[in-house]
Amino acid sequence: MRTKSLKKNKINVVTLGCSKNVYDSEVLMGQLKASGKDVVHEEEGNIVVINTCGFINNAKEESINTILEFMQKKEDGDVDKVFVTGCLSERYKPDLQKEIPNVDAYFGTTELPGLLKALGADYKHELIGERLTTTPKNYAYLKIAEGCDRPCSFCAIPLMRGKHKSTPIEDLVTEAEKLAAKGVKELILIAQDLTYYGLDIYKKRNLAELLEALVKVDGIEWIRLHYAFPTGFPMDVLDVMNREPKICNYIDIPLQHISDSLLKSMRRGTTKEKTTKLLKEFRATVPNMTIRTTLIVGYPGETEDDFKELKTWVQDMRFERLGCFTYSHEENTHAYNLEDDVPEDVKQARANEIMEIQSQISWELNQEKIGKTFKVVIDRKEGNYFVGRTEFDSPDVDNEVLIDATKTYLKTGEFAMVKITDAADFDLYGEVLN
Repeated sequence: MRTKSLKKNKINVVTLGCSKNVYDSEVLMGQLKASGKDVVHEEEGNIVVINTCGFINNAKEESINTILEFMQKKEDGDVDKVFVTGCLSERYKPDLQKEIPNVDAYFGTTELPGLLKALGADYKHELIGERLTTTPKNYAYLKIAEGCDRPCSFCAIPLMRGKHKSTPIEDLVTEAEKLAAKGVKELILIAQDLTYYGLDIYKKRNLAELLEALVKVDGIEWIRLHYAFPTGFPMDVLDVMNREPKICNYIDIPLQHISDSLLKSMRRGTTKEKTTKLLKEFRATVPNMTIRTTLIVGYPGETEDDFKELKTWVQDMRFERLGCFTYSHEENTHAYNLEDDVPEDVKQARANEIMEIQSQISWELNQEKIGKTFKVVIDRKEGNYFVGRTEFDSPDVDNEVLIDATKTYLKTGEFAMVKITDAADFDLYGEVLN
């Protein structure tokens, strides 16, 4: 046993779920490193921290399977300790402790100091903006707020993340400066709801003012907005987007549905008319804006007519980017009181139909890009291609630009002017202009 205790611990952080979890893992790793710990992300380590997602059924299953997989490794003697944190742990801690008791400890989303203590580290308040980033070096997520005050009927996030809490502008600028110093060129602003930013601490929607402060950070070339809520959207953000070249003409605004009766049941605080008007204002104010949205099909009570209305609207709006999810019946949400009455196969068929419509729209919009030149950031090399993105594309979810690596040498993390020569549904092909 003596040799075992002399072995230097290596902590492996495993991240599941969304970009907000990626950010939380990076903060945890930054704290561990500051305490002199040897920490890696999704590599081999004898101590494992699993940062879980508990949003919808598929995510919960993946989290539980990952926990079980590492418990088996613990039993086999391949790892010594397993800790579980994040949303699943926040939401279901008593159940998890009962069902998988041999996990060393469970921590919720707000228990970072306790988790650090269990790992033999101290929580350091002074580490504003100190993170070990796990994304490619050219971009990083910047979480501007935690939690959510919206009452959406289908969403369990407030159960796991609590009330909306904005991070002060000066702290975010400090964090952005530290990221820029490490070579980060693109900031992806994330929160459960960007639209609400500042209401709690500044008593007004303050996203535009935050953007004005972030564009002054040297080294940052692109700033991208993710997860804005349509109700109460601060329109002054569009003016800043138009005025400031660093702010990408891109917004991710999850709209969920368009049928008035479903929007009401979903407690979205808006209507089809208001939503359509908002999107038209977006396009009028920022003419070359890319709008990404996400939709839910199979929500309780969604009729064939509701679905047809959604399909027609998707065809009319011609979103540049769109994702579609099937409804997940989540306990303790408002919608859980409704009957989950759309069969699973119908939900899936509807999601497939929406995505077929979208892939055709995406193909048509991509054809229009052939012959045009775009500023492209190079994210990585894959096989014979350098893979990059335009300002109209977010990592992992949107279009990519493929450049033949046998003809051109490019550095990852650098920008290049690329002429588009061909286009598919979700990929663009281009050549670098010297």
